[in-house]
Amino acid sequence: MKRGLKWAFFGLLAAVLAVVLGTLLPRPLLPVSAAAAGAGTTRILVLLGPIHTDIAVPLTEETRARFGFIEAAGVSLNHPQAQWLIFGWGGRSFYLETPAWSELKAMPVFKALTLDRSVMHVDIAGRIVEPQASVASFELDAAGYERLLGFIAESFIRDAGTVVPVDGFSYNGNDRFFEASGRFNALFGCNTWTARALREAGLRTGLWNPVPPSLGLSLRIHN
Repeated sequence: MKRGLKWAFFGLLAAVLAVVLGTLLPRPLLPVSAAAAGAGTTRILVLLGPIHTDIAVPLTEETRARFGFIEAAGVSLNHPQAQWLIFGWGGRSFYLETPAWSELKAMPVFKALTLDRSVMHVDIAGRIVEPQASVASFELDAAGYERLLGFIAESFIRDAGTVVPVDGFSYNGNDRFFEASGRFNALFGCNTWTARALREAGLRTGLWNPVPPSLGLSLRIHN
């Protein structure tokens, strides 16, 4: 019994140490050149939830044209109050079967802790109140913004060049799910996808950010 508790303690300590070091150690190691404020920059948002993060990009003619396939699947990109297009990558079972904490089930949790297929969740939003602790904003230069959009677009699985919507799933009627590339697990999940997308855009994150507080803190420290 004591030996088991000892190993459990050391396991927990190792996990905490890994998260702390993953937050404090930057990736990439050296700073990247920052875009001059106001000089051809685009402002994006990182939305930090309790266990999940999303990326919000401005809903403009450019993004409407680039992600037109989303509207074809039922997301109203021309909604008169829509200002932001929101992307979140995550585990298929947990995402689709747990729209609210009250609906938490054992199997989605098990798959999230082991290995699961992935989906992309796409939503729209109107005005997002700032400042608030759960929203971080960043200015990207034209090249960084283009790399971000390219990374997001490439995260959708395509069948014969066409994205694959997940039929019958929506949280609020304005959002949709799509089959996505990559496998989801607890070590490399939704928040590490967000971190990778932001690094593609030229931002620095921590070395490993499996939870939103770690990612949010690393973004504040390293940018």
